[in-house]
Amino acid sequence: MGIKGFVPVSLVDYPGNICSTVFFGGCNFRCPFCHNAGLVLEAAATADESLEEVLAFILRRRRLVPAVCVTGGEPTLAPELPAFLRRLKRAGLKVKLDTNGTRPEALRTLLAERLLDYVAMDVKAPRAKYGLLAGRPVDLQAVRASIELIRSVAPAYEFRTTVVPGLLTAEDLLALGAELAGSEKYVLQPFRPTHPLISPELEATPPCAASFLEEVAAKLREQIKVVEVRG
Repeated sequence: MGIKGFVPVSLVDYPGNICSTVFFGGCNFRCPFCHNAGLVLEAAATADESLEEVLAFILRRRRLVPAVCVTGGEPTLAPELPAFLRRLKRAGLKVKLDTNGTRPEALRTLLAERLLDYVAMDVKAPRAKYGLLAGRPVDLQAVRASIELIRSVAPAYEFRTTVVPGLLTAEDLLALGAELAGSEKYVLQPFRPTHPLISPELEATPPCAASFLEEVAAKLREQIKVVEVRG
């Protein structure tokens, strides 16, 4: 689908780094709470940013902004992604990839070529609710394969879950924590009602209380080394 958006400087998209953020269009999920609805539902109708111009801009500023976050949508669907990442790495840039983990073989190739310095995988829900939170049937074996691959090969990583009131309970999050037990880092992100979302009815849903997330995080720390509440 190509590059559909570009943020020249971000202080929040790559932990510990100043980065540029590149958005690839298209996604194989339809998460009802997704705040990038345009990248998912209207990617084909949205004009591409010039890959060469984006790359040239990043390379010119690499001493000031030495890292890139590649996100979406689901960037591993983009056929041009590996070549794009190779050019970033040749220039000495650090690369973070955001992914939903549904394409473990694509992920394996990127990791084998050492094109990724950090992988952030969205883990939507415990197995029983995965399709509900992803908005589509999900190959759970592929998701699990990506989790295991990331834990064993990625130089640095995090798993993260967006906590949507009414869709995920404390019990769900603890069950998910059990599935991720032994991982290095897990991030709970509070759902933020924005416009437009893929499911507009969620736009009136308030975020969960910070105290709820902190209580769940404290319990999750019994199984996972680092648990953060972000946002």
